[in-house]
Amino acid sequence: MQLLIKNATLVLPDSKHDGTVADISIVDGKIQEVGKGLTLAGATVFDANGACVSPGWLDIGTLVGDPGFEHREDFASVEKAAKAGGYTAIACLPNTAPATHSKSEVQYVRSRSETSLVDFLPIGAVSHDCGGKDITEMYDMQAAGAVAFSDGKKSVQDSGLMLRALQYVKPFGGVVLNRPHDRTMAPSGQLHEGVMSTSLGMKGIPALAEELMLRRDIYLAEYTGSHLHALNISTAGSVELVRDAKARGLQVTASVAAMNLACDDHLLSEFDPNFKVMPPIRELTDMEALRAGLADGTIDCITSNHTPLDPEAKNLEFPFADFGAIGLETAFGLSWMHLANSLTVSQLVERLAILPRSVLGLPAVKLGPGIAANLTIFDPSVEWSFSKKDIFSKSKNTPFVGWRLKGKVLGVVNKGRFWQAEG
Repeated sequence: MQLLIKNATLVLPDSKHDGTVADISIVDGKIQEVGKGLTLAGATVFDANGACVSPGWLDIGTLVGDPGFEHREDFASVEKAAKAGGYTAIACLPNTAPATHSKSEVQYVRSRSETSLVDFLPIGAVSHDCGGKDITEMYDMQAAGAVAFSDGKKSVQDSGLMLRALQYVKPFGGVVLNRPHDRTMAPSGQLHEGVMSTSLGMKGIPALAEELMLRRDIYLAEYTGSHLHALNISTAGSVELVRDAKARGLQVTASVAAMNLACDDHLLSEFDPNFKVMPPIRELTDMEALRAGLADGTIDCITSNHTPLDPEAKNLEFPFADFGAIGLETAFGLSWMHLANSLTVSQLVERLAILPRSVLGLPAVKLGPGIAANLTIFDPSVEWSFSKKDIFSKSKNTPFVGWRLKGKVLGVVNKGRFWQAEG
């Protein structure tokens, strides 16, 4: 591949070149030169016209249906959705059938990445079949290429198991991801516990269910001296818990789902099951605390919380619908729409590209001569309406069709390939 990107605004956090306008020439997958007035004979020319180019984005915690749930999502469809969302890498949750709970499943995920523009990074299960009982051989999975360990959509309820997992990963500098949710505190909960759940007459999911487990996990991280990542926190109390843990020097990081930055529970008044997600969208005060936590560095990164579901699981009355919404295609536009007044573009890229790799212990993506090109091209100024034609996932469970978003992905470059958005 020979590609010449012209007139691009470089978004390089903590670099003296951040915000400068330059051309980028790419030959055989590697950046040949960064400068002004570049030419490259025979190359595909993409004129960014002042749009931004940054290190490629990484999503932590994408749910892919392969193997076992390919009717919801497979690697081919999730690659399309990821590219459309600006991601050059996704860390895949282990909730498949079979689960990613041994080195053979880790190798399977890695092998699917070989022919894809998008890097598929396997997250190994903490327990066999994500069942919460028998601990897995995490060392073998780490050696096979697992980038982190988690039971994914199934929070680790057993404190002893969580303790052993944190102890297990410490010798090789691994990280355990856990979505804090004590399910015994919210049996049959349907949405955030508050005024809205009461007015709708539905069982709620209290903030306490999240904060109680997060307190436990932070305590265990302190006891073991290991790295804990709180996956997709959603309450103001959780933000304070993470802030305090970081102030005490603990190895605790956290992420937030884009939907929780953009939505609060008043949107549930119409009983749209596409807003039924986990963690639930909560009250306005929680949403504001999450935005503030992201701005001040308490929360490290933004995730898509991409959870594809088939119509049989989603197009039901609210109490019977499964939790989850797709999010790869909308995460950037949805986030930037509500963060443009509190974050710079460079700070947003930090939370989409730089810090996600840091959380997983992966090397940072650089932009310079001789380095493999791993880039996301986007225009933060474009406002656009999300429509059904913008959905690349096999599943269509999203509440955002017809919503106005801010920030449009124009293309991605990785592994010697270039994908350009239509139009």
